[in-house]
Order: sequence, then structure tokens, then C-alpha cells
Amino acid sequence: MQKKSLETILYSSAGIILMLAIIIAVNVITGVKPVRVDMTQEKAFTLSEGTRAILKKLDTPVKLRFYCTQSDTATPETVYLKDYARKVEDLLHEYKQVAGKNLIIEKFDPQPDSDAEDSARLDGLEPQPLQGVGQFYLGLAVSLADERVALPFLEPNREKQLEYDITRAISRVFTPEKPTVGVMSALPVFGEMGNPMMMQMGQQGAPAWTLIEQLKQDFNVKRIEMTADKIDDDVKVLVVIHPKGISDKAQFAIDQFVLRGGKLIAFLDAQSAMASRQRNAMEGGEMGGNTSTFDKLLPAWGVQFDTGKVVADLNFKMQLQGPNGQPTEAPAFLALTPDGINREDIVTSQLDNLWLPMSGAFTGEPAAGLKETVLLSSTKEAELVDGFMAGMGGESILNGFKPSGVSYKLAIRLSGKFKTAFPGGKPADPAAAATNSVAKAEDALKESKAETSVVLFGDSDLLADDFSLRKTQTFFGLMVSPMNANLDLAQNLVEQMAGDSNLIGVRSRASLSRPFTLVKKMEAEAQARGQTKITELQQSLQETQQHLSQLQAQKKDKDQRFILSPEQQAEVENFRKQQAEVSKELKQAQKDLRREVVSLETRLKWLNILAMPLGVTAAGIGIAVVKRKKTSAK
Repeated sequence: MQKKSLETILYSSAGIILMLAIIIAVNVITGVKPVRVDMTQEKAFTLSEGTRAILKKLDTPVKLRFYCTQSDTATPETVYLKDYARKVEDLLHEYKQVAGKNLIIEKFDPQPDSDAEDSARLDGLEPQPLQGVGQFYLGLAVSLADERVALPFLEPNREKQLEYDITRAISRVFTPEKPTVGVMSALPVFGEMGNPMMMQMGQQGAPAWTLIEQLKQDFNVKRIEMTADKIDDDVKVLVVIHPKGISDKAQFAIDQFVLRGGKLIAFLDAQSAMASRQRNAMEGGEMGGNTSTFDKLLPAWGVQFDTGKVVADLNFKMQLQGPNGQPTEAPAFLALTPDGINREDIVTSQLDNLWLPMSGAFTGEPAAGLKETVLLSSTKEAELVDGFMAGMGGESILNGFKPSGVSYKLAIRLSGKFKTAFPGGKPADPAAAATNSVAKAEDALKESKAETSVVLFGDSDLLADDFSLRKTQTFFGLMVSPMNANLDLAQNLVEQMAGDSNLIGVRSRASLSRPFTLVKKMEAEAQARGQTKITELQQSLQETQQHLSQLQAQKKDKDQRFILSPEQQAEVENFRKQQAEVSKELKQAQKDLRREVVSLETRLKWLNILAMPLGVTAAGIGIAVVKRKKTSAK
């Protein structure tokens, strides 16, 4: 018995020593070559294929200088920034593993009055002043020969965009020439000057849209006026945003731009919220309608766009803040999930969260020689509703909502050889006609020689800051974070059409979301079930009110027109009771519908929360039972 106990102790000690040796060996190996396992669904901590493709194209060493102040003073801010700096270093190590000798990484600690601080200033870095610490540097500089791109301060607020920022900087140093992108819009996307009187009171004008500022980082952005009769030859991609009231002359300029091989991205609108806000801000100024289209170009391309209707979808409906601060359903404000996004197209394949407020739909078949690709679409639980009513609120849409069973096209790409929408040449200009300088028809292009692309959206509000970005104040200043992937989509399109598309896959990773798609679908089914009863009750209430109004309007003679007979009074009282009962039943049906939806959400959320702990517990109990049976058998 004593010998058996000794053997057990020896075997146990040997097992412990062996396990200790294995652990030490694993730590030594991973210390030399760190290994990380990325368990996130979107592989947020693994370099994207776009980044790898750009790094593999490097044929000349690119130098990357990383600056981080190693302050001995510990404050909440410095601890937070140093922790973020370690994440940056880990990511840079991933870059080095892929790029190899073609990426040289240097690390500096820019202490005050040091050579490292001088180098940081020469590289264009901007330190962050921290109380009790002084100047804190946390930035990158990427250089190749005479080309240099700086990331002045790596804000933790942009952690999700960190890979994109670094990869874009590397891409820019070995392809420094920027393509030219033209932007045409009836909205103040480039910002606007404030009223002089209001400026004297300290009120500034509206800033440029964030989309424009982001495009300027990668492209030469040129403003194209709505009155232009020609698109400049150096413009490679033309972005048109809400071309409200566009003239035939400007449409002819776009037509000729496309025919000579230019790429077009147009954001039309069946009900522009931004145009409506601008019109209200003009204090009675004449601004025209809130819709926009290409009335000459679209028919030539085989496309129709109804500016009076917008798409409402029960599966994609959003919740907005109502008049009393209560959430209200908005079926015409679409929050697209992957069910409405083309997963096969490179531009949209990695996007899963897009907002389209009051989007119109495209119908028709593309003209001969053109191929259509649907980029965004609704589900079949959708219906076309009046655009003006959609802007008034969602309740009027939900009442009597009848899904059409049609999946509406919200954004499409047309590719191929285009034919002119102006076979007679440039539209007549009264001023030019007076001087006999009208262009001849044969001077205009009739058909594109090479294949090109046109992308059309049924909404323009998706590009506005109000519908794409969340802005909050922090102790590092204004934090701007994306609410969705709207701006990613726009930049993806421009980059694809302007040249190298490798950055698309990098940027798209920053805006992934995890919507409860099953909840949305079950909500839509519950909405459809409950809405039938609500519609019947509303119709009954309407009929009762109509009968009541007819009885009260009955006249006897001129002197007794306000006097009802006892029978009429009894009938009026009966209808009033019926009206009260139907109104009460209607309110109860609406409450029951909302209660069913909330209960469904709650059950699924608790199921998601408890599924893993319950699974682990069940597995533990199962293992314990099996082990106990084996022990008993011995």
C-alpha cells in the first residue's frame, strides 16, 4: 500500500514538472514569435485581405516611425493612452509579419527637448496637452523617399478605423498622385457662409459635410456647379448629391461625361429631409421641392424613378423619438441589414448596417447594352407609400399597411456602353441662340466607346452627418463615431471607380453591427397579425363617427334644425357608446401588439444572455455524472 502511494506521488510530481516545462516552452516560443487567435466573427484583430494585398505590392522599403511618450507620471489619461499604444504596437507587428523587409518600423519616445521630439515635429505630429504631464505624443509617420504621410495623433476614438488609417497612409506614400473627383449638389455639402448679421452675434455658417472632408484626404475634390454645361476633363469620378431642379444643360454635361468614359455616382431623392430642413431655415425663402431626379438621363438608360413614392419596409423599420420623447415606429426610415445588401459585390460585401431615410425605388429594365446590378434592396414585406405622408410620421403608414410582395431596388449599378439621352445634340440655350452659337448635333458624342459605370441611389440623406455620424464631447475633444456604414459605402464606391479598390475591405470592417434580424422578422409578422384587427377597428370607428355626424346634421325645419327627436337622440347615444367601445378596443389592440413585440424582444435577449452559461453548466453536470459513474465502476 505504501509502495502504491509512493508511485502515485512520483507520477503526480513528474506530471506537474512536465506541465510546468510545457508552459515555459510555450511562453518562450510565443515570446519570440507572438501568436494570437482572433475569435471575433468579423476578424476585427486580424489584418484584412485589403491590407495584405497593399503590403504585398510593396517593392521598396517603406519606413514607419511610431512615436509614443513614455511618461513616468500615471494619470487616468496616460494609462488609457499607453494601453492604446500597446494595441497599436501589436497591430504594427502584424503589418511587419506580412510586409517583411519592405516595412521598417522604428519606435521613438519624444521626451521634451530630445532628438525624438524634434523628429516628431518634423514628421508633422501634434502632441496632446495633458494636465500634470505636459505634451503627450502618440502618432505615426509613414515615408518613402520624398513622400511622407503623418497621422498626427492616434485618437482612441478611432480604434475601429486604425487599420484603415495606417493602410491608407502606406498606400498614399507609394501612389502619391490623387485622382480628381467632382462633386455636384443642390445642398450645401461644401459648407456655407452664415448670415452676416448672425455672424456678428457669434453664429458661424454650416461646415462642410464629413463625406467631403474624407474624400479630400484621398482625392482632389473639385466643386462642380449645378449650372455647369461641361464636366472638366480631369474629373475621373463625378458624385451628384440631390440634383434638385437640374437643368437639361447640366444633364447634357453629365451625359457627355459618361459617354467619354467618366464614372458617375448619383444620389437622387424622393423625399429629402436635408432639403426640407434647409428650406425651413431659409425663413420663407423659395427653395423649390424636396425631390430630385434625372428626368432626361434615366429614361435613356431604361430606368424609372417615382419621386412621389418612398419605400416602407416592416423588416427594416427604425424607431425614432416621437413628439413626447417616446419611441415611435418609422417604417419609411430604413435600417438595412445584410438581407437588403448585396453580399456578392465588393463595394457592399462587408457592410451590414446602412440607413436610408425615405428612399425612393428604381423600376424598369436597363437599356440595350447595359447590365444592372442591384446593390441595395428592400424585403418583400415592403410597400410604396406617399413621400409627403412618410415625412409626417410612421403611424399613418402602419395603419392599413399592406406588403406588396415586391423587393424594391434602392440602389443599382448600370454598366456597359451607354447611348446619349440627347440624340439631337446639346439642348438649345436662349442666350446662345441669340448669338447663333448653338452647338451642332454632330459635335456631341452619341455612344460610349468603352464600357463605363453609373451607380444610382434612391436617397441622398444617407450621406448627411445627421444620418451617418454620432458626435459626442469627451475630454479628448469632439468624438465622432459612425452610426452606420453609410459613408463607408460612398467612399468604397469612389475608390472602386477611381482606381485601386483594396482599401474597400479595410474600411468596411469599422462599421459592423449585430442587429437582431430574427427579432425584426418576427416583429414584422406580429405587426401584420395585429394590424389586420387594428385596421378593422379603425374602419368600424370611422363608420360610427360618420353615422353620428349624419344624425347630428339632420334638420327638421328652419326653427328646429338643432333639435333631435327622442328616437334620434337614442340612436345618437347608442352610436356614442359604440364609438367609445370601439375606441377602447382599438387602444387595447394597439397595446397588445406593442406588448407582444416587447415580450418577443425580451425573451430573445434573455435567451442570448443565458444560453452560454446554461450550456456550460449543463456540460459540467454531464461531465461530473459521467466521471462519477466511472469512479463507481472501479
